[in-house]
Amino acid sequence: MLDAFYRVHDYLVAHSAPPIRRLLMDEIDWSRRLIAIKGGRGAGKTDFLLARAKEIEMREGRIPGGSSAGDIVSRRYGNFAPKRTCLYVNCNDFYFTEHTLYEFAGQFVKAGGQTLLVDQMFNYPNWSKELRKIHDRFKELHVVFSASPVMRLVDENRDISEIVHMYNLRGFSFREYLNLQTGRQFRPYTLDQILKNHVAIAQEICSKVKPLEYFQSYLHHGYYPSYLNPSHFEAELLKTMNMMLEIDILMIKQIDVACIPKLRKLLYIMMRETPCSLNISNISEAIGLSRATTMNYIKYLKDARLLNLLYMEGKTFPMKPSKVYMQNPNLAHMDVMHTPSEQDLYETYFYCMVHCMHKINATERNAMYVIDGKQYFDVRDKMPTREAIRPCAIGNLEIGRGHYIPLWLMGFLY
Repeated sequence: MLDAFYRVHDYLVAHSAPPIRRLLMDEIDWSRRLIAIKGGRGAGKTDFLLARAKEIEMREGRIPGGSSAGDIVSRRYGNFAPKRTCLYVNCNDFYFTEHTLYEFAGQFVKAGGQTLLVDQMFNYPNWSKELRKIHDRFKELHVVFSASPVMRLVDENRDISEIVHMYNLRGFSFREYLNLQTGRQFRPYTLDQILKNHVAIAQEICSKVKPLEYFQSYLHHGYYPSYLNPSHFEAELLKTMNMMLEIDILMIKQIDVACIPKLRKLLYIMMRETPCSLNISNISEAIGLSRATTMNYIKYLKDARLLNLLYMEGKTFPMKPSKVYMQNPNLAHMDVMHTPSEQDLYETYFYCMVHCMHKINATERNAMYVIDGKQYFDVRDKMPTREAIRPCAIGNLEIGRGHYIPLWLMGFLY
């Protein structure tokens, strides 16, 4: 039974070539027995799982560095059959309509399996109960699974809440995009390092490349790995957005399919208006829903990684946010009838990059943001005429001075 899955695994691993090694690969504690890789649709979760499989097999000597896909396949299906400890499997496989994941895991463990990489877990019924059974029964098995961002893995799931270790896979940072475009290996920096040493850091980077030459392209199309196929980028992103609505939200949140047009219209309003403060009454009237349902739908869009919600400190859903952004600047470009301003794009970018590593809130002070409850920050498209009294990220600045920090450098946090 496993042979068919091994063949699929071998083909996918042999032909998978992630463009870069994601930073998350080194942040995960791989000794944990149940790991969730949570990320927005299109962020590269499948490629990430396959990259992990390839690293395991290279470490165990099954894939020598530099081997071609043909070499790998021929070696595996020649006379020599190495012991298999790692297997990638997709829950969309029709096998799982008649067989359980628990049964499959048992067969894999009997064959010497140690690491099971499970994709599309949300399509599997009773997935959390099955994972719990697997975790409790097979003590030597490590399970890593991809999770939709709208799946509640901890706060609403008693089956696995105390045993799962969740990590977020983000879209490409500007640093990763710049490395891809230039062939460089620029490293990430902490926010504290950027605040204290941004001039020296920017000078070092700018001595090798001109970041501003790539920055606008990143804002337009650099966040999603699908940009590597530029002729189909917009079509792929549009497809991804609709799948977020029709699969990630509709199926997992169990919303009536008749509500999809209202969700689509709500998203279109957000694309046209963000960054903005919410006028819930007007939006509710426009899409024909109650205020409470409209707020729930906005939260669904946020959970699906389509929106970001900015709250005052101490406030959260179901309260109204202070401001709403598209989740990343690429999404802000998807309204063909609206061209976002540079200031709007820069704020969206800043929130997207900083929010990945820090808590970011609105503030009643004159500053635009407060980070981790202590660091006040502004974002501007151009250098102000007056000297800044707090850190200010400037969109058109290559190398900063004092409190003025190049906005592009905030994309080096991961």
